[in-house]
Amino acid sequence: QVQLVESGGDLVQPGGSLRLSCAASGSIFGVYAVGWYRQAPGKQREFVATITSGGSTNYADSVKGRFTISRDNARHALYLQMNSLKPDDTAVYYCNVAQYDGKSLWGQGTQVTVSS
Repeated sequence: QVQLVESGGDLVQPGGSLRLSCAASGSIFGVYAVGWYRQAPGKQREFVATITSGGSTNYADSVKGRFTISRDNARHALYLQMNSLKPDDTAVYYCNVAQYDGKSLWGQGTQVTVSS
């Protein structure tokens, strides 16, 4: 079973930036899309951004223009560049791999806290 490991979460002041990374322990076949989701305390997990196997990206309205998703297929890595961070961005961020056969892989999450 391929493992997904997120990193890069931290405490940052409002207006600051962070770059999250997600590393896969091996190759994953039949991938439809990879993406980022987040879960704030007391809230449901929500969509942040995805990038399909064809390279199309999609963002939640709340992060458009501030966050950028990218991937490095050779390194089996996914990234999320987060700029102009707001306190509302505080959450545990999860990496996700969605496969054509309906399977979905999740990482363990990385904590992002935006606070002064």
